[in-house]
Amino acid sequence: MSETQHTQQDPTEQFGQRSGQPSQQQSPPGRTGAMSPKPDHGEDSYRGTGKLDGKKAVITGGDSGIGRAVAIAYAREGADVLISYLGDGEEADARETVRLIEAAGRKGVAVQGDIADEHHCTTLIERAVSDLGGIDILVNNAAYQMAQDKGIAGISTEQFDRVFKTNLYAMFWLCKAALPHLGDGSTIINTSSIQAFDPSPQLLDYATTKAGIANFTKALAADLVDRGIRVNAVAPGPIWTPLIPATMPPEKVEQFGTDTPIGRPGQPAELAPAYVFFASQESSYITGEILGVTGGRFTK
Repeated sequence: MSETQHTQQDPTEQFGQRSGQPSQQQSPPGRTGAMSPKPDHGEDSYRGTGKLDGKKAVITGGDSGIGRAVAIAYAREGADVLISYLGDGEEADARETVRLIEAAGRKGVAVQGDIADEHHCTTLIERAVSDLGGIDILVNNAAYQMAQDKGIAGISTEQFDRVFKTNLYAMFWLCKAALPHLGDGSTIINTSSIQAFDPSPQLLDYATTKAGIANFTKALAADLVDRGIRVNAVAPGPIWTPLIPATMPPEKVEQFGTDTPIGRPGQPAELAPAYVFFASQESSYITGEILGVTGGRFTK
């Protein structure tokens, strides 16, 4: 485990998961505390340098996984952060994320609700404006997947609808609601996936939404560039989050991520610097880009 995100290491040996991980399963959307090994969100390793001083950020799905890692990094870079989380089962994780934000000396707010509901998406933006005093950064991170070994034959209309509402509709609603509050230099960062470029048949519906997010990002970037707003996306590969034991069969969880060139799943902490980069002034000449963080799998 790294001392900070700047410590040079052999990427194939970090985090000790080249031989896989214990077989395990949870009810969706999953809890961090029940995972073995525990994901690394940068709690002990992320060191901020003031890249986001005074900024206000909204992160969906910020209770755990990639969202928690981004929330920690943003707070340590100087931003106040509002996170969204789904339900009572995720409340403990959400409280811990807020604790970590506040430990960095920043304001943390957690709002419960389902982003598959348009009214809730509007409420999230309203809460950010009232509780944080504005929005500079919108991170569309929350997503839903459920692997189906039978492919399309195993995907119900109910599941298909839930995946699209959570992954695509919510992004549209949140971006539209946030737009009146975004000023010059504001940023929108969406979460695509390696599945957008190398889709698995077991995740047909999820992969379709992640490809849609990539194109949504490019089109929205072209739409908003004249308003001084940049829009980019991160495309994670296999990342060790509660979504994995909650949505995959135990036997697949055991080998999750070991088929990447680096030979292991990524940790949420390894995604956070990409989201910081897109949120900061350091990426001022970048919009409409999809940045793959995939363990060596190709996105082009």
